Amino acid sequence: MICRFIAEHKARFGVAPICTALSAQGCTIAPRTYYAWARRAPSKRALWDTTITEVLAGYYEPDEHGRRPPESLYGSLKMWAHLNRTGIQVARCTVERLMRLHGWRGATRAKKVRTTIPDPAAARAPDLVNRQFAVEAPNRLLVADFTYVRLAVGAFCYTAFVIDAFAGLIVGWECSTSKHTAFVERAIAQAATLRAR
Repeated sequence: MICRFIAEHKARFGVAPICTALSAQGCTIAPRTYYAWARRAPSKRALWDTTITEVLAGYYEPDEHGRRPPESLYGSLKMWAHLNRTGIQVARCTVERLMRLHGWRGATRAKKVRTTIPDPAAARAPDLVNRQFAVEAPNRLLVADFTYVRLAVGAFCYTAFVIDAFAGLIVGWECSTSKHTAFVERAIAQAATLRAR
């Protein structure tokens, strides 16, 4: 890491002055250490990573016409299986790491659903519990939230939960096909009725 730092800044400051400044700050390094590092041949892992990166770039980077092969839709798991089928024996974690490093992703069929869209002009509700959700008895702190659940038919259903923070018990819930506030209020009313009993 220190040698990489020296390599990035040697054109501006020079190797020996950087080593002197680092040594003065308690990070002792001699110029010969940097030069030995710079002359060292790349490791087998670095060479293998370069090879696999080139192979993956052939799939994920567009060609001169702006087109990519169908395999560019693969995620890391399918790409790993594809490479092994074609005779390139590579570890799955290597494919995942290199794809993440270069920002290559496969296509996803999942629709992104936003349950809430914040209004920048609206006032934020105060944090009444200071993010302290541990309580010593039931019915002292109830928390509520709502989320979406994908149904088997491909649509979404919104679900609101009210949870007693003491035991994680769901004390009120409601489902709806739309994300209007009324269904969240009904879940809160259900929890209040149960708490009043």
